Amino acid sequence: MRDSHIKDQLIKSKFFDRHFDDDVVLGDRHMGQLRGCLTRIKRLQRLVGYANFCLLGFDEALAYAKGYARVGRFTKEELGFLEKIFYSPAAVYGFKGEKPIPQMTDRIPEKDTVKIKHTGNYLFRGKPVETYGDIRKQIGRDAVLTSGVRGVMKQFLLFLNKAAESRGNLSMASRSLAPPGYSFHGTGDFDVGERGFGIDNFTEKFTQTRVYNKLSDLGYIKFRYDRENDLGVRFEPWHVEVG
Repeated sequence: MRDSHIKDQLIKSKFFDRHFDDDVVLGDRHMGQLRGCLTRIKRLQRLVGYANFCLLGFDEALAYAKGYARVGRFTKEELGFLEKIFYSPAAVYGFKGEKPIPQMTDRIPEKDTVKIKHTGNYLFRGKPVETYGDIRKQIGRDAVLTSGVRGVMKQFLLFLNKAAESRGNLSMASRSLAPPGYSFHGTGDFDVGERGFGIDNFTEKFTQTRVYNKLSDLGYIKFRYDRENDLGVRFEPWHVEVG
């Protein structure tokens, strides 16, 4: 029975963008709440700017939404929807990873981060910055930071956007993106790509690049979601595990 379950997970991870009969899919009412939240969160990102939004906490987001008419305060129903997404066990969707961010109101102090020039992203001080520096020294300028620190609101944006693209299929979304609270981008992990490779840095095409091959050759670099991980997540050859 267990072997069958593992095989099922591996199939879903491999065909991450397909619909499966036991996927968790939102109904019409919750889809309306998803769209409302997503619209407001995108307005917040435009208001504070791309880089600043990566560090934006939930309480700060509520304050901005309340204070700026062009964002508009979250409705009671929208707040309830966000809480349900954050606090419902992601295993219900098929995501088996840990939850390093336990509270929706947890925030990332800016003093604990460093903004990386020419990337629009932050990294945590200490090991993440050191690891990225080592990668650049070993591989050169072709290795670029494509995604660094992500606070709760940034992960909400990414996950809800994927859920909307998946027509409310939360299981499909969680095979590509960690649900809010479950992303290790909130504790130190980051994504690396090849300069000039664009959106393909977030596909398996990245494995064909010089940067990926060099990363693989560096024995101390680990990838959090390898090809046959048992976490219900697609293969992410760009996601560097730090801690």
